[in-house]
Amino acid sequence: MATYYLTVFSKDGEKLLDEHFDASADSEAKKIGTDKLSKKGYLEHTHRCVSPSAKLVLFHR
Repeated sequence: MATYYLTVFSKDGEKLLDEHFDASADSEAKKIGTDKLSKKGYLEHTHRCVSPSAKLVLFHR
């Protein structure tokens, strides 16, 4: 398992969400991240999810 970081920003740059979660692969992290964004209503906000090696798994601007 690896720790992934999910961050969401408002249009003015305020950090709205800053969470971490564990996943066994990038594909699983992408699904978990998308599910979290959907449940919290942040899919259309600027967001990113990065792997422990700083690889972007999810990004929306």
